[in-house]
Amino acid sequence: MSHVFPRNSISLPPIGQSGKGVYLIDHNGKQYLDGSGGAAVSCLGHGDREVIDAIKDQLDKMAFAHTGFLSSEAAEALAELLISNAPDGLEKVYFVSGGSEAVEAALKLARQYYLEIGQPKRSKIIARRQSYHGNTLGALAVGGNAWRRQQFAPLLIDVSHIAPCYAYREQITGETEADYAKRAAAELQAEIERLGPENVMAFVAEPVVGATLGAVPSVKGYFKRIREICDRHGVLLILDEVMCGMGRTGTLFACEQDGISPDICTIAKGLGGGYQPIGATLCSGEIYDAIESGSGFFQHGHTYIGHPTACAAGLAVLKKLTGGLVDEVTGKGTLLQDMLRARFGQHPNVGDIRGRGLFVGLEFVEDRDSKTPFDPAHKLHAKFKKAAFEAGLICYPMGGTIDGKTGDHVLLAPPFIINENELKQMVDIIEDALKTSLVQLS
Repeated sequence: MSHVFPRNSISLPPIGQSGKGVYLIDHNGKQYLDGSGGAAVSCLGHGDREVIDAIKDQLDKMAFAHTGFLSSEAAEALAELLISNAPDGLEKVYFVSGGSEAVEAALKLARQYYLEIGQPKRSKIIARRQSYHGNTLGALAVGGNAWRRQQFAPLLIDVSHIAPCYAYREQITGETEADYAKRAAAELQAEIERLGPENVMAFVAEPVVGATLGAVPSVKGYFKRIREICDRHGVLLILDEVMCGMGRTGTLFACEQDGISPDICTIAKGLGGGYQPIGATLCSGEIYDAIESGSGFFQHGHTYIGHPTACAAGLAVLKKLTGGLVDEVTGKGTLLQDMLRARFGQHPNVGDIRGRGLFVGLEFVEDRDSKTPFDPAHKLHAKFKKAAFEAGLICYPMGGTIDGKTGDHVLLAPPFIINENELKQMVDIIEDALKTSLVQLS
């Protein structure tokens, strides 16, 4: 009998034994293609020798040092490489152990910034419905994932939520992309005015929405308007790139493709590639300078921030990403979407195929023409996940795509090292799993 507290006490997972390339192997010897990189984590796949050796080297030198006393060469080098490749204006890196911690740090940093510059009234946060920013209470409050929020709602701070930029369901027939971008961004303007600009601290958004919507990018021009609105009202723009960043969409930072820079950016997942738990909150020089010239102390911290071994892993991963691997993501992502469109482009139960780079989603519908979703009581996403796993594919399906209750999708985020044959294998299993799960509904 296991004493491990599992994610799901009803359905216990098999024991993983090993990993190599894009595959994981359980204790029975069964092989699984890691089609979602866990949760968009394993960008380099499994068993990367260079990263493993970097971790071992750091362990031999200094496994851990508390940042209240010492920094480390690994942390300094990783921060330098991150900033040298970051969007303009980002100048400082605050290391944490994961995505939720990065978002918590971002929120507290934003609040302290306004205190330092003498605007203490600014405390209101605006985010978007159908977003996901983490599972700690602050991150959960900012997120718009209704299912994850529901039972913890009495514990959450009050956050405003506006509509996501979700063209498949929100763009009106006959509306141009430019007009939709303008209309969607106008919700932020309206909410800032409703709350009072002097009270608003930050707007938080994922450049490409991951888990909750299934790889939904914004339409062209949306984030440029968002940036303009934030600047007009002195509101900080916090971009959550925990899932979509670190090369996942074809550029190291997802927001590069939207032509903007945030005031604060959160990263994790692909930064460590699964080899060590690490995340980071990047901020502008202006925000850092306000604290440095003010109190001089960010009132925040965790024991393992800037962990030398985790930073050594992140540095090894980032060197590979910036050494040419990210350059392959767009082409492989195009190939994957081409395969999916060839197989499912006219499928009566696949309404949308979307994404950027190797960050791709399929939205399932009962009727393609009307975009009618399946009855949530069917739990199609759960049936699909089980069928795919039994067939040897790890993927990331989820329900509640549309409003937290209705809608089903699957998110795909395979390792960047995946090849054409492995992509084909993934698409084949998706087709079989969809057939199996649809038969179970009849």
